[in-house]
Amino acid sequence: MSMWKNSALPAPDELKAQFPLSAELAAVKAARDAAIRDVFTGKSDKFIVIVGPCSADNEDAVCEYVSRLVPLQEKLAEKLIVIPRIYTNKPRTTGAGYKGMLHQPSPDKAPDLLHGIIAIRKMHIRAMRESGLTAADEMLYPENRSYLDDLLSYEAVGARSVENQQHRLTASGMDIPVGMKNPTSGDLAVMLNSVQAAQSGHRFLYRGCDVETSGNDLAHCILRGGVDKYGTCIPNYHYEDLVRLAALYAERALQNPAAVVDCNHSNSNKQFREQIRIAGEVMHSRKYNPALKTLIKGLMIESYLVEGCQPITAGRTYGKSITDPCLGWEDTESLLCTIAEQA
Repeated sequence: MSMWKNSALPAPDELKAQFPLSAELAAVKAARDAAIRDVFTGKSDKFIVIVGPCSADNEDAVCEYVSRLVPLQEKLAEKLIVIPRIYTNKPRTTGAGYKGMLHQPSPDKAPDLLHGIIAIRKMHIRAMRESGLTAADEMLYPENRSYLDDLLSYEAVGARSVENQQHRLTASGMDIPVGMKNPTSGDLAVMLNSVQAAQSGHRFLYRGCDVETSGNDLAHCILRGGVDKYGTCIPNYHYEDLVRLAALYAERALQNPAAVVDCNHSNSNKQFREQIRIAGEVMHSRKYNPALKTLIKGLMIESYLVEGCQPITAGRTYGKSITDPCLGWEDTESLLCTIAEQA
């Protein structure tokens, strides 16, 4: 056989019982979820910023980063809702390389999924407890989200997953905003089809059960740029792209039309410092066109304590990305203040 069982993993309910969310933190999440929902339904005109490392690779560094966001959130609260990006699964184009803390709780050691699911739950709870901020993660494996579904305030479906049926149907059963990225091809129709599927109710197989969902009215688009057949990055954050998305939304009877712009990935051609300029351009487009101000609800920004990225070595720098390069803290702090001024 080409597949064998290493070990049985605990069911999500077992892990939640072992590492429970306190009633106090559950109340914090409920309040945060309500405030974020109000942005996506149009009740609030605050702006969302989903910001943090490309991949959450070290609990101490991630929690320190999230705690540094707290004074900024308090200072900018009238304009922004800051959602820490704590991404514990890392999609890999070829399957090779670090796949995130879920797979490798220690990046320089062999995969250990049992300790991985424990590590990511403990990290999310610790970050929430120390900061009072609830986070975003990527739904890379639909069945695994059940280990974190009581902790997260935002989830994203990545460019390589957005056409997958199980991702779409699972998103339809979530009660928090789920952002559907455009695929790597840049096809906006695929992204909108995914939003439509996620907003509809379905009956399907999930974790060995026959389940039914009512649809997620907070499913929305994430623009992350695309790549053409020659491997050239094609951004989709420009004014004309945002107007085109608004027109495509108008052709469909979708609830709560909304979009978030990912300032990195194919929009920046992975030139991480371009995120600063891209964020400024998107904010200018919103200011210039009231319809875009209503449609564009937020930005995604990749940043960490230390600028850039590094290989996985024994002597690596604390708080520096081991996957895609990120903005450093000083630039992040300045950028969040600038975004708030323009929101």
